[in-house]
Amino acid sequence: MARRIKRFFSAEFVIIALMVLTIGLSTFFFIKNIEAYDYVIETNAFFAPFEYYDNREIKGVDVDIVNKLAEKMGKTFQLKNVEFDVIIDNVSDGIIADAGAAGLTITESRAEKVDFSIPYYTSVQYVIYHRDRAPVITGDHIIWESLAGSSLGSQTGGTGYLFMSDEVESGVLEGTNTIVKGFDSHQLAADAIGAHIIDYAIADELAAKFIVEKNPTLAALPLYYSGTDGMPDEPAEESYAIAVNKKRPELLAAINEVLTEMLEPGEDGKTEIDKLILKHMGLTDE
Repeated sequence: MARRIKRFFSAEFVIIALMVLTIGLSTFFFIKNIEAYDYVIETNAFFAPFEYYDNREIKGVDVDIVNKLAEKMGKTFQLKNVEFDVIIDNVSDGIIADAGAAGLTITESRAEKVDFSIPYYTSVQYVIYHRDRAPVITGDHIIWESLAGSSLGSQTGGTGYLFMSDEVESGVLEGTNTIVKGFDSHQLAADAIGAHIIDYAIADELAAKFIVEKNPTLAALPLYYSGTDGMPDEPAEESYAIAVNKKRPELLAAINEVLTEMLEPGEDGKTEIDKLILKHMGLTDE
């Protein structure tokens, strides 16, 4: 009996020792991985042309900005792909992320949590629709009111989702039985149109154009607010910036310096940001 007990405890000891060793090694490599970089920047790699996967590599406009920033500062950066709607909170905490670069729109609520760089791109919200099931089109754009009573989809946590949620809850679509659905990416929202899950998808201009370019059954037009008292219709606009933890002023200053340089028009009138957008949309040979 004593021998059996001894044998049992010996086996139990080995199992516990292995578990402790495994946890210890995992923790060691996790910490080592964090310490290998000066800064960690989070993104969501499903927002072409700003960030997207090319095989297993993340590429895009924001990636090129981060690479130029690393060169400018002489620091190392880790670009991590995460769910879009956790980026602002992670950057605000500053524990696992120092900054976020994911085509982030400047909003008052977000600015309470993080610092924003200078804007580097202004975008208009677009409506993606099936060519055979188009909403009412006014000139060269679509008015919010023409989407009343339909089902709308967008990337959860993205600006399009915030826009349509606000309009349905307390805006021009309030009380119109308009349905709002969230998806993990703009592409999945667009795919839901073909699957008859939603009627229309709301997305940022370049994301919408990128999606439509690859799907001939879809089309997209800018989304406008209807003008009142004889005023012209106005687009639903937003400005992109990089989110930075409020305790990283040196990082914010460096980002602003890099963006200022990249926003300077060249001899052809185009900025470096303009050229990167064209490049990652496949509209140049570079």
